[in-house]
Amino acid sequence: MTKIDEREVQAIIQRVRERLGEGVPTPPAPTVPRPGARPSRAASVGPGDGIFPTIDEAVAAARTAFQQYRDLGLEIRRAVIESIRRSMREHAQHLARLAHDETGLGRYPDKVAKNLLVTNKTPGPEDLEPTVWTGDAGTTITEYAPWGVIASITPTTNPTSTIINNTISILSAGNAVVFNVHPNAKRVSVENIRLINQAIVAAGGPPNLVTAIPEPTIESAQQLMRHPDVPVLLVTGGPAVVREALATDKRAITAGPGNPPVVVDETADIEKAGRDIVFGASFDNNIICTDEKEVFVVATVADEL
Repeated sequence: MTKIDEREVQAIIQRVRERLGEGVPTPPAPTVPRPGARPSRAASVGPGDGIFPTIDEAVAAARTAFQQYRDLGLEIRRAVIESIRRSMREHAQHLARLAHDETGLGRYPDKVAKNLLVTNKTPGPEDLEPTVWTGDAGTTITEYAPWGVIASITPTTNPTSTIINNTISILSAGNAVVFNVHPNAKRVSVENIRLINQAIVAAGGPPNLVTAIPEPTIESAQQLMRHPDVPVLLVTGGPAVVREALATDKRAITAGPGNPPVVVDETADIEKAGRDIVFGASFDNNIICTDEKEVFVVATVADEL
């Protein structure tokens, strides 16, 4: 994909400001607290940072932002995603520290690695290019269209990496997103969403394209999943929340608990298999659903492994 240089980005932003009829202010650089600090909600969020008192307000703001985002075109969409990636790389350690301190789960270095992995490897707009077929009967163009406002439920085990991954995926497709995060990770999630919104606005996108509420509950998750302005659900969590999503009349993309096996047979590099199993099973203290949880070894190499 052709990269956009800084002058092109600034020119695009100026055109967007003119089309919206008002300036889109570039936010000041965020104040990064010392590692392990827990900033108060009042100090960490403000207008345009995506945090609203109620689900209805969060959905309404995201819907307004989606309508603006839809009209801005693909150049702005690409610039927005690249701006989010830059911001999340810059704040990967900060968010990992906050997540570890708030949830008490996993390992800080592994949370940094997860943040960087999803920031760099989550597919963006480049994976959604239109296709064209031509032939004697004419020409067919297939182009993907956004759904609108997507609801996302996120876990306490991977709060920031899930938010980053979901945001890049959802916004790359031209949608907006409302998060109902796990209550045990609400502070770091608010900070994550604040930083993402600042990155979006800095690239010329609309404010509140990513929203949430500061005090998420089971009831707020249920309200969000059944909201009439939300057509699609993206749910990462335990079996109860997955069942709740599948019980709605919405299209639901869900990921529940995993029990990933490792199979080792006589064709394996036994030494490497042993190292990889230990590394995978211990990564982030095995709280990730994709970490290795069990090993099946054929009898001929069991003792060697």
